[in-house]
Amino acid sequence: MDSSLVARLEEVEAAYRATLADLVDPDVLADQSRYAEVAKRHSDLKPIVETFEAYRSASTDAEEATELAGEESDPEVAGELHAMAGERTAEAERLEQRLRVMLVPKDPNDEKDVIIEIRAAVGGDEAALWAGDLLRMYERYAEERGWATEVLSSSESEAGGFKEITFAVKGRGAYSRLKFEAGPHRVQRVPKTESQGRIHTSIATVAVLPEAEDVEVHLEEGDLEIDVFRSTGPGGQSVNTTDSAVRITHLPTGMVVTCQDEKSQLQNKAKAMRVLRARLYQIELERQTAEVAASRRAQVGSGERAEKIRTYNYRESRVTDHRIGLTVKRLPAVLEGDLDEFVDALTLDDEARRLSQPE
Repeated sequence: MDSSLVARLEEVEAAYRATLADLVDPDVLADQSRYAEVAKRHSDLKPIVETFEAYRSASTDAEEATELAGEESDPEVAGELHAMAGERTAEAERLEQRLRVMLVPKDPNDEKDVIIEIRAAVGGDEAALWAGDLLRMYERYAEERGWATEVLSSSESEAGGFKEITFAVKGRGAYSRLKFEAGPHRVQRVPKTESQGRIHTSIATVAVLPEAEDVEVHLEEGDLEIDVFRSTGPGGQSVNTTDSAVRITHLPTGMVVTCQDEKSQLQNKAKAMRVLRARLYQIELERQTAEVAASRRAQVGSGERAEKIRTYNYRESRVTDHRIGLTVKRLPAVLEGDLDEFVDALTLDDEARRLSQPE
């Protein structure tokens, strides 16, 4: 391990020891806000320190085994010591690589809850059905991880599924695991209404937004135009006899959010405000990073068939993620929420990209 990396890790160790002292400091204990901040920093630094300790232990073991092997007169014992040295050296190298990844600045939004928007794009009724399938896939994934889901707004299709649906996922690290799902998802299958057995290609787009706190996105009352109206169901039929649906227009950006799933106007307004904050927060993130266009449409593309991040092929039971070239042939399991193989591979790819960037 080079000296600059060792120096950085020793700084982390010093900072970690400082949090240990702060956590028993009466002044810190008396200030809940400061205590929470120190506790979070302690929690963030602890895995790095523990990994560094494991690295040093593996390195020391390798050096000692190599030294003993050189002094050993018995060839069999010397061979065993050389083998041990090799194993511990390999472990040290693995831990060093892990430490380099752990020192890369993390996405500050990784621990946030998320708001996911799924929209039927190309494919008409079949795209709406596919949007419903994606919703169920994410609900099952969230359930497996112990996360809670909550529908914020939806527009159902007459044939089933959704023209669009917005829902929240609440749980530690939700954004870190779901952020790579953003983009166009393409399905290739025979629709139930297809009598000739021909395969159709449809698209649903997914946007993944970190949920913003009130303090992160300040909304001026004068910037909002709030309208109320009667909720309607698929096809336009009335499902409510009171004006409980809410439409909020953010005048500076022209962004419109509508929520009508709840019977209470106040509940619909609260949900609409959550979605609006998340969308505005996402735009601000995009502006700050300058890595994508200052529009949330950059996340989902145009929804054309040629655009996709992932393809789900029913006939071959195949799912392919085009960003990393990963293909698995277990479509039913994936649609039941078994997404970890994709999420883990995308996370590793993201870490490798960030490691390759100059500091």
